[in-house]
Amino acid sequence: MEKEYAEYLLKKIKTDYNLIAQDYANTRHFTWDIANLGQYALSGEKILDLGCGNGRLLEILKNKNINYTGLDNSEKLIEIAKRNYPNEKFQVGDVLDLPFPENFFDKVFSIRALHHIPSKEFRLQFFSEIKRVLKPGGILILTAWYLYGLTEKRNFLLMLKSAFLKIIGKSKLDFGDALIPWGKKVRRYYHYFTKRELERLAEESGFKVKKIWATSFDIYLVAQKPL
Repeated sequence: MEKEYAEYLLKKIKTDYNLIAQDYANTRHFTWDIANLGQYALSGEKILDLGCGNGRLLEILKNKNINYTGLDNSEKLIEIAKRNYPNEKFQVGDVLDLPFPENFFDKVFSIRALHHIPSKEFRLQFFSEIKRVLKPGGILILTAWYLYGLTEKRNFLLMLKSAFLKIIGKSKLDFGDALIPWGKKVRRYYHYFTKRELERLAEESGFKVKKIWATSFDIYLVAQKPL
């Protein structure tokens, strides 16, 4: 993907989430997809929730004695998160240029954020920033949409259409990309990952992959920054 188009998509996804923030937040009260991830947060740790949205990760962490920070590039979603959890720390920020010092967090959670990052170049930058702010030996817990978990027919057909247009030179998107509608308001950019693709991104960024698995919808990755 050309860098200029990837930069356009990054701006677009921020605008899109500001447009649909309240509707999106209204549909994001469930925790069934992340309930088993709470085991990775330990008492006393500094934890970053990267791409925090409306802050729903806190539902599985609220009984933990942790120092939590939620970051998202959508101002509207951060406003909602602050209303939902007024005693927690939230801020607007760029996931590709994190406003934190090196070696700052014990754990970084990133739930369904990476699949909105276009191009391999920017995905590697995403991992690089996480690695920078993690302490040596720190852990990344990440989820992203799974290519072979595409169970919704509409999304599967949109991804196939995007791939066909790519083959005939009519699309600027990469293979695995799709623009998925949210009602009639926006079409959000997504990239569907294979397990091997996600694992290679983490390894190329200098992480040691501890565990990777997939469900009907998502890939789950647990990776460690070297000591």
